Amino acid sequence: MAARWSSENVVVEFRDSQATAMSVDCLGQHAVLSGRRFLYIVNLDAPFEGHRKISRQSKWDIGAVQWNPHDSFAHYFAASSNQRVDLYKWKDGSGEVGTTLQGHTRVISDLDWAVFEPDLLVTSSVDTYIYIWDIKDTRKPTVALSAVAGASQVKWNKKNANCLATSHDGDVRIWDKRKPSTAVEYLAAHLSKIHGLDWHPDIEHILATSSQDNSVKFWDYRQPRKYLSILPCQVPVWKARYTPFSNGLVTVMVPQLRRENSLLLWNVFDLNTPVHTFVGHDDVVLEFQWRRQKEGSKDYQLVTWSRDQTLRMWRVDSQMQRLCANDILDGVDEFIESISLLPEPEKTLHTQDTDHQHNLSHGEEEVLKEDPPSSLLEEKKSDQPGLPQTLQQEFSLINVQIRNVNVEMDAADRSCTVSVHCSSHRVKMLVKFPAQYPNNAAPSFQFINPTTITSTMKAKLLKILKDTSLQKVKRNQSCLEPCLRQLVSCLESFVVGFLYRLVLWCFVSFLPPQTNVSSF
Repeated sequence: MAARWSSENVVVEFRDSQATAMSVDCLGQHAVLSGRRFLYIVNLDAPFEGHRKISRQSKWDIGAVQWNPHDSFAHYFAASSNQRVDLYKWKDGSGEVGTTLQGHTRVISDLDWAVFEPDLLVTSSVDTYIYIWDIKDTRKPTVALSAVAGASQVKWNKKNANCLATSHDGDVRIWDKRKPSTAVEYLAAHLSKIHGLDWHPDIEHILATSSQDNSVKFWDYRQPRKYLSILPCQVPVWKARYTPFSNGLVTVMVPQLRRENSLLLWNVFDLNTPVHTFVGHDDVVLEFQWRRQKEGSKDYQLVTWSRDQTLRMWRVDSQMQRLCANDILDGVDEFIESISLLPEPEKTLHTQDTDHQHNLSHGEEEVLKEDPPSSLLEEKKSDQPGLPQTLQQEFSLINVQIRNVNVEMDAADRSCTVSVHCSSHRVKMLVKFPAQYPNNAAPSFQFINPTTITSTMKAKLLKILKDTSLQKVKRNQSCLEPCLRQLVSCLESFVVGFLYRLVLWCFVSFLPPQTNVSSF
């Protein structure tokens, strides 16, 4: 092994490893390289200070290897070899093989740890079966999916714990593990074999497929007959995966000549040309994965393993990340950033709240400024005719005719589910009310599927809803209806701002050069 630094990346050479697979742990601390005789464990914080080995005895190469993606299980990884999967444990600088999963009758083609449940592992095989294993009981799989045709790839959905996808030659099947008898959806995706599958990190129904037919296609599996967009390439595409930032995609091509650059970064909103080419490997890239960001750092690191027997760590700084951003959507983020707490509509359900505040005597105001005892609060509430005194009453008085809003209320569970449609955007939210509500105790707000807005927008909305609810409960007033109106107002402002910027961008794009836009 040899190591060297360059201005852009770290290069570590493993000339005799014959490794065919690589994986990076979820903490970003270690990479495992899987060879026929040894598993090499590399400390990514000090990759040139040596490595550790775990010996293995097998005449079969390792087909797939993957660390468990959950922090509490970060020291476990699984490696497939022919018809079996070995579960390894790496801790305190030493490793050992633990349980073996045996059930497939043909070679295992792929494996994937569950995103939401650390004990679940799925395996696919040429034998036409996809098995879901619970590593607490490894005697047999807990779920068996029968696909008739052999599967080459299997991937868990990143937003839905029950959903997974498998590829079969040029087709894709979508499964619900609760309904194992048949696939819930079928995509005739490519004319040639699919080499790679990847689910969108934020949108439940979107996935990308890469194929031997020289293309990457993007799908919404709810509309299986037509792909959303396509990246045409000159050569077969081995892998295509979304980046953990912005709207990027990394692809690995299978070049006709070994020395051609095969590792490319794309912006999914502009697939005409890659935004960056990673130059350095002398042969085909076999695997690439992202390291977790260090606390306080804005940079990402891409870790790659190539047939040239080098492990490289590429720095992806904020400038390169911006190349994957969508200018129009960035404008929307800036627009949302400028939205402060919106004023409530003049007509609300409880207009008498403010009138009652003005009628309080000076002495009562002083008492209410301090944290009053609950008995006094109940007494004051009972003196306010028309105001809801219980959550059940608040639910019964809520105005359910707010535009684009549907509310399902459960007073016994002290919760409600809110669904909002606004243009192409959809928001679904679970609201839970603590026992003390509304006596200086605000409800909690949680986005649930199928919510389609960005994570940035989610953060903005949560802040606005939190501020609105706190303003109300500090005065011991109910807050559900004001929060619903704020939610709708913010979403509508978001859409209007987006359309305005989109029209302006289209207009400016077609202006002659040197035109002074400010004159308009």
